[in-house]
Amino acid sequence: MPSSILGRRYRDGDTIVRQGEKGEHMYVIQMGQVEVVEEVGDKEVRLSVLGDGDIFGEMALFDHQARSATVRALGEVRVLTVDKRTLMRRLQEDPSFALRLIQRMASRIRELNTEVARLKAASM
Repeated sequence: MPSSILGRRYRDGDTIVRQGEKGEHMYVIQMGQVEVVEEVGDKEVRLSVLGDGDIFGEMALFDHQARSATVRALGEVRVLTVDKRTLMRRLQEDPSFALRLIQRMASRIRELNTEVARLKAASM
């Protein structure tokens, strides 16, 4: 997992974050794709695939809870690692960044709500 000035590189299948671990960073995908999977019992459920410009791991910076999912590289990936101090400085320097972050999080919540409704309807 060599690092570069522009970010950290991961190879296909490398785990970037692991479900259950304490998280102190969020990540911005600079290049490539990752899969987000949740371990449910002895199975893995793919929650999503994220790509260039997407973020993940941000919840750990806000709620100080363990990682809710595992994120693995799909092919070669380069990500920028952001700690809470850096995030707070960035938010102060560019308040529009906060709006973009909230918009992405709101979009994920809407997608999850749609999926929950679909699953409930299918089970009736």
